[in-house]
Amino acid sequence: MIEVICNDRLGKKIRVKCDPDDTIGDFKKLVAAQIGTAPEKIILKKWYSTFKDHITLADYEIGNGSSIEMYYA
Repeated sequence: MIEVICNDRLGKKIRVKCDPDDTIGDFKKLVAAQIGTAPEKIILKKWYSTFKDHITLADYEIGNGSSIEMYYA
């Protein structure tokens, strides 16, 4: 179990507990449940690369304490 921090650039930080083997799509569902929005409207980025839904967190080398930028579509 790892804890990932999502920052939406508007001052809201969300801490999400998940497994490294979860896909980005599964992770978006966990984030959406905490903030009350649809997972389809969430875009996750790190620097300038946008994460794709079918790839796992471990493949993107996202570990415990990692920070991800969150945008709304």
